Amino acid sequence: MLVKIHESYRKVVAICDAKLLGKKFEEGQMQLEIKEQFYGGEKKTEAEVLRIIRDLSAEDATFNIVGEKAIRTALKAGIIESSGVIKIDGIPHALVLL
Repeated sequence: MLVKIHESYRKVVAICDAKLLGKKFEEGQMQLEIKEQFYGGEKKTEAEVLRIIRDLSAEDATFNIVGEKAIRTALKAGIIESSGVIKIDGIPHALVLL
């Protein structure tokens, strides 16, 4: 998985499955573009991503999560529920505003 942390008035954490980087998905009126500029961060293991999610969720960060592995990891970390995941052209996506 790739993780990129954007600094703003609060941290915005972009997490995606590495294989999705640079791809675009469309379904009806919805679009999902996995841009290098936003998602192209450091490659991390599941354990590292879990630690990042847990640490930054305590700091009131927001999360933008895309892909099967990334969503599974966020579910494991407890910051999302399966009911909060949408799919665009079969690709799971969740936005978390804590």
